Amino acid sequence: MAQDYSEFRPSRLWRRLPAERRMSAAELFWMDEESTDQQVEAVAAIAAHMKFRTKSVVALPPDKRAKYLTTLPNIPDSIAARALVSYHLERQRPMMGAFLDLLGIAHENGLINDENLARPDSARLRAAASELASRHPAEDVSLYFATLVSQDPDTWGELTEMPETRAAFEDGIPTSRG
Repeated sequence: MAQDYSEFRPSRLWRRLPAERRMSAAELFWMDEESTDQQVEAVAAIAAHMKFRTKSVVALPPDKRAKYLTTLPNIPDSIAARALVSYHLERQRPMMGAFLDLLGIAHENGLINDENLARPDSARLRAAASELASRHPAEDVSLYFATLVSQDPDTWGELTEMPETRAAFEDGIPTSRG
């Protein structure tokens, strides 16, 4: 039976984020030059939700667009995924690189080089997760691991079983039950 990764959908991770972290991710999303397609989609979603013209949303200052993005009741997975990636690339690169180093995975400043990455060895993955959690705040590690699962459950799905990933779901950020 296939594992259910629905609680790791980017939109669900986004909704679990504390407001200040969601705002930080939204600000970084609007600054990310690699997010153009998702920014266009976000402009349309904000315009529809706020009953604004698309031109009006585009003309808003970045901080207003970020605020509106954080308050969308239903953010598409594509936008949430890109915002989470933008956040990690800007704020968590050292942690990302440390984790990949612990796993012996080649990377460039936290970005994996190999598009056909093999699933990491279970024992090594557990050891790396534990070591990373001992060096970084639990909520950062948990969000990073959950984001990895949301991006590539075939490679990173085993992280869902680890306490380092579950921390965000248990320490004040509600699960799908909450």
